[in-house]
Amino acid sequence: MSTETNVAGKQMQRSGVKVVVQVGMLAALALILMFFEIPLPFAPSFYEIDFSEVPVLIGCFTMGPLAGAAVELVKILLALVLKGTTTAGVGEIANFLIGCALCVPAGIIYKRKRTRKNALIGMALGTLLMTVIGCVINAYVLLPAYSAAFGMPLEALVDMGTAVNSHITSLPTFVVLAVAPFNLLKGILASGIVFLIYKKISPVFKMR
Repeated sequence: MSTETNVAGKQMQRSGVKVVVQVGMLAALALILMFFEIPLPFAPSFYEIDFSEVPVLIGCFTMGPLAGAAVELVKILLALVLKGTTTAGVGEIANFLIGCALCVPAGIIYKRKRTRKNALIGMALGTLLMTVIGCVINAYVLLPAYSAAFGMPLEALVDMGTAVNSHITSLPTFVVLAVAPFNLLKGILASGIVFLIYKKISPVFKMR
């Protein structure tokens, strides 16, 4: 085995360890941010915004979309261990898919050409995709799962939406007037923060 092969192998090993460490670090940061939730005036109290997708987006931009998805997965698993689950894992799977809908497309587009323009395009597309997928998953998976977990009819959850917005009168209006704005705002805020800070913090992730 040549010296060049040994050197290349060691570099790949160091690179792999570096990725694992950074994924763990970003996932831990995302977990911490999950605990700082902000209630919204247009949605029921169980919809609160947090900024845990910011580290996930950073992971997608610095290490690629697969690593970003790994950050999202580790974040969800850590939250599952600490908080437990009321939906037999259904809610966690749904939240993983919704989070990836924002971050993975952004990471894919940015990886093709690492420019601020591509970062904006990727995050804009990811935000729209997360909004659409979030609406579908909430309507057909999350809300029914929470309804079953808490032993209350789906109409009761809709009524909680009606209490904050009289225009919410059914599941479709709940999704359009509460779920869609929630995911849209979450995507915009996370993307805006990453756009402002990424250039300043990205050198940290490139350090050997």
